[in-house]
Amino acid sequence: MKLGIFSIEELMQTPLCMMTGEQFAFLASNLSLISDQANKNKVEAEKPKHLVYGIKGIADTFGCSIPTANRIKRSGIIDGAITQVGRKIVIDADLALELAAKAKKQGKEVCA
Repeated sequence: MKLGIFSIEELMQTPLCMMTGEQFAFLASNLSLISDQANKNKVEAEKPKHLVYGIKGIADTFGCSIPTANRIKRSGIIDGAITQVGRKIVIDADLALELAAKAKKQGKEVCA
């Protein structure tokens, strides 16, 4: 976040003994912005991901059969929630459900 001539991120990385008086005064005057940003980052980091694995994980998440889970994966609707390396598939279940709901609102068919 850049305010004025200083970047808060840069100043946060600068040792206190290396700051000028102007930089320190700027940092002190924007303390509320810094604490708000730190709280936001902390809340985002605390939310644990609900991960499921494989086609069976997709089937369990959507409450469907294995063939339907394969169709959902192949449709590309939940690609943002899938990480695949070789044959290993890891799915962020919450994100997959969000993406499927968004696609359904847009009129796309999630599973046939």
